[in-house]
Amino acid sequence: MFRYETTDQKEARRFRIAQFNGRSATIRSAGATVTGRVRSIVESKTSVTATWVIMIVPEERARAIPTGRSPLRLHIPAEDYL
Repeated sequence: MFRYETTDQKEARRFRIAQFNGRSATIRSAGATVTGRVRSIVESKTSVTATWVIMIVPEERARAIPTGRSPLRLHIPAEDYL
């Protein structure tokens, strides 16, 4: 799980909407990009300014699944069309 803290109310609202609708959300922070499902959003009461703690479960990247078959090859002799 990925833990992210923000003080931006608009950003916290965007993550709440993504959580409610069951969509993936993307966080870009310190050069890292994490995409996944929002698990929880909690407002932290320990600081003077409003801070939200967002927990995201990262999604695995889609991998190419080998089919075990070679691609279909068609051989069309050029002499047949002359």
